[in-house]
Amino acid sequence: MAGREAGIDLLETALADCAAGRSRIVLIEAGTGCGKSALVDLVAERAAATGATVLYAVGAAEEQQVPLGVLRQLVNSEQLFALPRPSDGPGAPSRVEAMQAFCAELRELSLDSPVVLCVDDVQYADRESLQYVQYLARHARTAPVLVVVAGALHAPAQDPAFTTELMRQPHFRRIRLERLTADEVALVRGCPEDAAELHRISGGNPLLLRALVEEAAGLAAAEAGSPEPGGPFAQAVATCLRRSGPDGPALARAVALLGEQASAARVTRLTGLDAAAARRGLAALEASGLLDGAGFRHPAARAAALEDCDPQTRTALHVAAARVLGEDRGPVLAVAGHLLAAGGEGGPVDCGPAEVAVLRDAAEELLVRNDAREASRLLELAVRGRGEEHVRRGIRVRLAQITARFDPAAAERRLDALLESARAGLLDTEQVQPLAGLLLAQGQIAEAAGLLPDAVGEPAASPLDTLVDAPAAVSERLLQSARLTDATVAPLAQALRSLICSEHPERAVPWSRNLLEEARRCQAPGWSAVFAALHAEALLRMGDLRGAHGQATAALEALAERGGSFSCAPAAVLIRACTAMGRFTEASRLTDRQVPEGMLTGLYGLAFLRARGLYRLALNQPHAALADFLEAGRLMEGGHMDRPAFLPWRTDAAEALLRLGEGARAEQLALRQLALPDAQRPWVRGVSLRIRALAGDPQRRTAVLGQAVDALHRSGDRVETARAMAELGRALQADGSAAKGSAMIRSAWNLAKESDATALCREILPDAPLAAQAPRDRTPSEAGADTGTDTGAGAAAKLSSSEQRVATLAAQGLTNREISAKLYLTVSTVEQHLTRVYRKLRITSRGDLPMGLEPVATQAAV
Repeated sequence: MAGREAGIDLLETALADCAAGRSRIVLIEAGTGCGKSALVDLVAERAAATGATVLYAVGAAEEQQVPLGVLRQLVNSEQLFALPRPSDGPGAPSRVEAMQAFCAELRELSLDSPVVLCVDDVQYADRESLQYVQYLARHARTAPVLVVVAGALHAPAQDPAFTTELMRQPHFRRIRLERLTADEVALVRGCPEDAAELHRISGGNPLLLRALVEEAAGLAAAEAGSPEPGGPFAQAVATCLRRSGPDGPALARAVALLGEQASAARVTRLTGLDAAAARRGLAALEASGLLDGAGFRHPAARAAALEDCDPQTRTALHVAAARVLGEDRGPVLAVAGHLLAAGGEGGPVDCGPAEVAVLRDAAEELLVRNDAREASRLLELAVRGRGEEHVRRGIRVRLAQITARFDPAAAERRLDALLESARAGLLDTEQVQPLAGLLLAQGQIAEAAGLLPDAVGEPAASPLDTLVDAPAAVSERLLQSARLTDATVAPLAQALRSLICSEHPERAVPWSRNLLEEARRCQAPGWSAVFAALHAEALLRMGDLRGAHGQATAALEALAERGGSFSCAPAAVLIRACTAMGRFTEASRLTDRQVPEGMLTGLYGLAFLRARGLYRLALNQPHAALADFLEAGRLMEGGHMDRPAFLPWRTDAAEALLRLGEGARAEQLALRQLALPDAQRPWVRGVSLRIRALAGDPQRRTAVLGQAVDALHRSGDRVETARAMAELGRALQADGSAAKGSAMIRSAWNLAKESDATALCREILPDAPLAAQAPRDRTPSEAGADTGTDTGAGAAAKLSSSEQRVATLAAQGLTNREISAKLYLTVSTVEQHLTRVYRKLRITSRGDLPMGLEPVATQAAV
């Protein structure tokens, strides 16, 4: 404001001098929108108020080539005299004579009252009019004439000598208006709280500031400093650009397009202007406050600069910007961004080998920032570029890898053409390896093995052998040493699956949880789905149904779409968990899904078949279940992937056959599974022995079921252990050991309830309550008469936490030594705890332990 006050004082002095009979010349300069026109209007208004004759004209870009256009405005503004019309015809006055006549008319006018001649936007005045004003300035020194001209800073002059000639006059004065400071903005705004932000956005330009204040008046307080595209502020920016000279809009577009990479040299090359014109135009934009250094102050101003740019022009500018930055070896992300933007405008983008290389490098840089979606867009453009077909095939492989980070189904769709190229020998080793990894991650293990025969071994060997037979120590070394990347996601997933199929499946739980957390940190929903599904499978393998349900649901939610074979993996776990938990309606929504036959040949399709069969078996549909199990067996045998450690289809089918009354066939399948090498693994041995016991000789049932319980207990699968324990309890009852059998059945029920296996609980003890009943108020007589043995929650309330944990495990059938190992207690301590439990509960043996004790936490916690 101080600069404006000084300018007003100078103009007041000039007016006073003019009234006193002395001539004055004042030049007002300012950036576009910075108040020069307001100052010209002010001096004209005050001059008129003193009785002076005011002649007023405004230059316009569209009239710049009209001879004497501004002079006619001056003369016609008051209709005081006719303007001479010089021409080259005989007898007509010359140009000099016409200027003399004009000057004489004004001097004569000034005899009656001072004359104030105002020309705004003088940078647009025509050359001839400027000559008249220039002549007047030289020859009216003794007359009361005030000449006020205002122009934009750094604007190209129609007559470069005009300002210089004015400056030579002794009665010349110059006013340069600066933009408002932050303190001045606070004074104008009357609200110092938001003055700093308004100053930052407007740059102190009064026109932009007024537009901001107007826009803020219609917005909430929280949005007052955030001008919208197309709003008053954006319109004011567009006005400033149009009035910043003929090159202003083009320069502004170049600056807006280059963004952070803008520099004077790059903007000059992008616009094709000569250096002087570009320098002058950029200075004009900066003087108006639109630019802060080499960029726009606010995104809304940047958007306004590009708003009137049609798609074809924008495409050409993006291509040119990519070329300029490429020549300067600018950041590859910036170059690639322009190429991508050019393609996004709908125009064809011709990417040569150099541009393709930039796009590939930029994609890798984006992956470091965990922006896989944008990286895939760059490679989509690169794969359409010019170059060798071999290079394009490599890009397609990489594109499939990157897509798998966020959309496994989309990645799977890219594999068919790549697989055909690999089979035709068109891919080299560097391309085949990642392709095989993608196939492994999609569960297409046979296809992956076909690409890498050396990794499988003998031709007749199962492709699952490498996965199932990997030593747990080797898998854990890989899980411990490898970081999650596109190249390691498949090996890490395979290592987890190996642990799940091993004799120590509990080790897969923490590793899968860690990898799931790492995938989420990488912002890779596709990877998150992979490891959430594996985490769910590990939890299901340990009998943690609730945890498996939650993780499988999370895996499905992480998928962009449910298509492809990969979604069968979490769906299979979710079906099995829902089935075991008795949530059949939820399971039915997944089993009703139509899976194309081609998808059933991979690991995930086979898992889905088994899950659907188990669901059908639970609904007492043994024929449909048997069809699913036998189909899984046929596909596994046909693909040389028959490994019960992964999928025990024979015992599944035998279970269905038992429901159909075909015990002999069921026993035959169980014996065949027991004859396979995988039967040495506790889990496979346990499920096989349980079926053999049920289908075989009743005289040996108790002994065989005891072996099954022991094997399944060692495997860590609580649900299958509870199932075998229940069968053992029934066998003991049939053999005459009613008390022992009942205790075993109660232990099985407790273990199933601990695992949330509601369906199994109902099968073991149909009448036992699954939820704790609300206590009812009792009369004092009832309370005094209740001297029987406490059970359930009432019993647990009498026990300490240590006694409760020991009692729960004892009720599940664990020996004192097993309890001591599980709870890290000595055997003597376990015995002491049990003695106190018996005394408090008024019982004499393990068989009398109640079913309602709260379950203890297991090692396979989520």
